[in-house]
Amino acid sequence: MLTHIPRTAEAIAADRARYEEHQRKGLTAAPSALPAPSPRPAPEPTEVLGHLTIPGGWYDVLHLTAGERLRLAPEALGVSVSIAAWVAADPSERMNLPDTVKVQWTTELRKGRVVLTDMGRVLFSITEDSTGGAHDVLTGGSGAAAPFTPAFRSTRENMVLAVAKLGLDKRDLPALITFFAPITVDAEGVLTWNAERTQPGDWVELRAEVDMAVALSATRHPLDPCPVPEVPATQVQRLAALPVAADDPCRTATAEARRAFENNSRI
Repeated sequence: MLTHIPRTAEAIAADRARYEEHQRKGLTAAPSALPAPSPRPAPEPTEVLGHLTIPGGWYDVLHLTAGERLRLAPEALGVSVSIAAWVAADPSERMNLPDTVKVQWTTELRKGRVVLTDMGRVLFSITEDSTGGAHDVLTGGSGAAAPFTPAFRSTRENMVLAVAKLGLDKRDLPALITFFAPITVDAEGVLTWNAERTQPGDWVELRAEVDMAVALSATRHPLDPCPVPEVPATQVQRLAALPVAADDPCRTATAEARRAFENNSRI
C-alpha cells in the first residue's frame, strides 16, 4: 500500500521556480512575431487532388500523404470544424493537444504553429490561417448531451462514427482541435466566444508532416451564439505537396518545433 508523503511548502516553491524558469526560457526562444494571417478570401488552389463538401452537422474521413495539404473553408459563419488525426502506419500514435500546447507555450494555434503526436513528432503544420488563431483546443466540441438534429449534430457522435470508418474505436479518439471557434479563457477559467475574430471567407490550410488519417466533424460549437438554426456546409480540399523552404516558419519558429521535426526524420 502506497503512503502519501506530504510535500513541504519549500519543495512546492522550488518546483514552481524551476517551472517558471523553464517557461521563461521557452518564451524567450519563441518567435516574437509569427506570420501575418492569411488573406480573405482564400486564393484559388492549384493541383487539387480531391474535393468534398461536409454538410452542416455531418462528418467525413480521409487520408493524407506526407507533404499534402488540407484546406478547410466554411461556406458561412455558424459552423466549426473539429479534427482528430492519427499516424496512418500506426494509429496508436495520435494527435496530442496537451503536448502541442505545452511545448509551444500557447493555446493559440495559428499560422506558423505545429500539432504534435504523443510520440513527440510533428503530425501536421498550420501553414495558412485567415483568423490569426481563432481556434479552440480546450472545449472539444459538443458532447453527447447536445440536441441530435440536422441543425445541431453532436461532435462526439460524429467522431464516434468517423473513427469506426477508419477501423478505430472511440477509445482511440484524442482531444480535438476545433477550427473557426474563437474561444478565449480569462484568469478565472471562463470560456468566452469572440465572434469578431471570425469572418465570412475564413479558411485554414494544414500540411501533413507524416502520412496520416484524419476525421472531421463540421457542426455548431456549443458556445457559438449564432441564432440561425441551419449549420452551413464546409468545403474541404486535398492539395498536392509543395516544396518546403529551409526557413519555413512552422519548422523554425521554436526550438521545440525543430526538435519535433528532428524526431520525424529519425523514423
